[in-house]
Amino acid sequence: MSDLARVALVTGAAKRIGAAIARALHADGYALALHYRNSALEMQALADELETARPGSTLVLQAELAEVERLPLLVARTVERFGRLDALVNNASAYYATPVGTATPQQWDALFASNARAPFFLSQAAAPHLKHSAGSIVSIADIFAQRPLPEHTLYCMAKAALVMMTQSLARELGPHVRVNAIAPGNILWSENPVKAETGQVLRERVPLQRQGTPADIVSAVRWLLDGNGYVNGQVIAIDGGRSVFV
Repeated sequence: MSDLARVALVTGAAKRIGAAIARALHADGYALALHYRNSALEMQALADELETARPGSTLVLQAELAEVERLPLLVARTVERFGRLDALVNNASAYYATPVGTATPQQWDALFASNARAPFFLSQAAAPHLKHSAGSIVSIADIFAQRPLPEHTLYCMAKAALVMMTQSLARELGPHVRVNAIAPGNILWSENPVKAETGQVLRERVPLQRQGTPADIVSAVRWLLDGNGYVNGQVIAIDGGRSVFV
């Protein structure tokens, strides 16, 4: 691996959309710091796959993002291993329903920890290194950060905080660091047994009348990181038109 390879830190990279992002950036020549929480088997399989393609190109980082004191260490270990940092992708997210009347402080803490607090403190730790490399931050928000999803008040609030973080950091870290977010619609069915949306919703409230794919998110991440250097402070909906409905 070239010492000049660009370096990205991707949170929640073991599976689903995070793994798709990791594979795409690796194919683009990035060296990767790959964070995971519990999915050790999936992460090891992904790291083995990427290392087979390009030896020495990955660093696996296990952490509970709710442990805020550990967040700067993820950035420090990335820079120690690769010598630089060019991109931070805040992908890790907790998602589940919290109906009003049953929501707990523990659920508040968990949803805000992964969806708002960790992205901010990772961004803060990464900022000096990203300034040096004229790098970029991309966070995975949600179309429901801008309007409420029934029974998901805490999740929506946390993603709304992530959107404001994106807009504020775009001002605070300019002109050297660009900060943007992607707001997916229905891309993958939730692993939570209580799904927020159904096939009927896709047919009735998504103009394209189909579910998106991880590749749709991946292409947007690639474009925000490397395809257009004048996009900053934006939240781009990748939702098949779902957000045009109230």
